[in-house]
Amino acid sequence: MSISTTLPASQYSNYQNKVARSRATSEPVWARWTLIAIVLLFLTLFLIVPLAAVFTEALRKGFDTYITALTDPDALSSIKLTLIAAAIAVPLNLVFGVAAAWAIAKFEFRGKSILITLIDLPFAVSPVIAGLIYVLIFGLQGWFGSTLLDHDIKVVFAIPGIVLATIFVTFPFVARELIPLMQAQGKEEEEAGLVLGASGWQILWRITLPNVKWGLLYGVILTNARAMGEFGAVSVVSGHIRGLTNTLPLHVEILYNEYNYAAAFAVASLLAILALVTLLLKSFVEWKVARDAQIDEKS
Repeated sequence: MSISTTLPASQYSNYQNKVARSRATSEPVWARWTLIAIVLLFLTLFLIVPLAAVFTEALRKGFDTYITALTDPDALSSIKLTLIAAAIAVPLNLVFGVAAAWAIAKFEFRGKSILITLIDLPFAVSPVIAGLIYVLIFGLQGWFGSTLLDHDIKVVFAIPGIVLATIFVTFPFVARELIPLMQAQGKEEEEAGLVLGASGWQILWRITLPNVKWGLLYGVILTNARAMGEFGAVSVVSGHIRGLTNTLPLHVEILYNEYNYAAAFAVASLLAILALVTLLLKSFVEWKVARDAQIDEKS
């Protein structure tokens, strides 16, 4: 006796739909294992092997040499400068990202598409070009070079230039994470709060930000990772002054060019650890977002 004769018409139709969906979303065993093998191969070649090579080379001459490379005054100076640049760039981009996302997602105004395009500009412009722009503006022969020189203000080949370059290459991340999230959530809750008499700041702190907290954290994590690992734009504006304007990536380049491979890989291991921590935090945020979505669906 066939299934069609033992089930009512509605249940048989649902059964057919489930079978059709199962066939559409499933693959043969050999195809699944082939795809898994390809993914594992790529992860091994482009993630696991390079990370293993970094830590292997860093510790090749012993742990004492590793610690000596990290506690070198120039290395400590590069770590300090990297932390300073990130500590300034991340909060500023956090404020900008929230403001830009809130304006774009919650309001309609002229020039909105232009603002979105400008936010995406660092994705389209090479970081080296961004660094050259700051040199042309603030350098000695730049637009404001003579004025800055008269007031003894240094931007290029100094910490301010490094901070500006870092801000430029990192400012889209928070905004780009929040814009689609805020657009998907709509304006209903904010409008309800406004009707109930809440002020703009109350709506922002009690409605908007709690609803996008995980997306905001995700954007901050990406911003911090890019700020600490930026090379191109910072390389142009830093001047490569050892112990003064070298960030961690620039210090690694100098050590490697001097054939000091153990020290270069030791410092590079700090960036590798940062990448791993960023990956773990990213996975945690994605897990929390998926978990909250499941809870909302059940409720």
